Amino acid sequence: MLFPRKQAEDDTVVEMLASALRRDISFGVLRPDEKLKIEALRQRYGGSNHSMRETLRTLVAEGMVEATNQRGFRVTSATEEDLRDILSMRMEIEKLGLAWSLTQGGVEWEASVIAAQHQLAHAEAAVQTNPDDVTALQWDEACRMFAITLISACGSPRLIEMAGRFYDQSRRFRLAQLREGRIDFAARAARRENLKNATVARDEQAALKLLEEDIRADLT
Repeated sequence: MLFPRKQAEDDTVVEMLASALRRDISFGVLRPDEKLKIEALRQRYGGSNHSMRETLRTLVAEGMVEATNQRGFRVTSATEEDLRDILSMRMEIEKLGLAWSLTQGGVEWEASVIAAQHQLAHAEAAVQTNPDDVTALQWDEACRMFAITLISACGSPRLIEMAGRFYDQSRRFRLAQLREGRIDFAARAARRENLKNATVARDEQAALKLLEEDIRADLT
């Protein structure tokens, strides 16, 4: 009985540490290309050598941290080329997922898309009123939920997982846009309202076009 409990405790610690590092990478507290030393991270975030190393391996798998040739770690780079590559992958994966969902999704999926867009509208109103770190993360999570809900009826857990990973890799670019006041919320709201309507109407051509436009908007 003791061994499963220890494993569960270790998993919880790693999950908490990964959440803290994701947040600080997303907000630029841990800078692109910054070297991540185990001992320094332990002093800052807590945990053991083992749990911190497992945390970094988790973030490597998610694409937010890179393992170097010297068996160290660093935050992944964040150039415009990196962003274009991430968004290109998002477009291919999410458009495929939406196309499959439009074929296979039922009324419950349509209702979940409507609900996710409604929650997103509230989150966007909140972040424009009070753009602090907590509200910003809540807004970005609402954006993520809308994106994942659109493809949630595709029938492929692996596709959904991959889409989530690339979405997470684009988070720090999006939060930087938010901090710098470069997001056109009115245009986003109109586009996503139209995307929701096209999805519910099963207008595949319009829905895929609007989804691509929405992803490309992260380049501005």
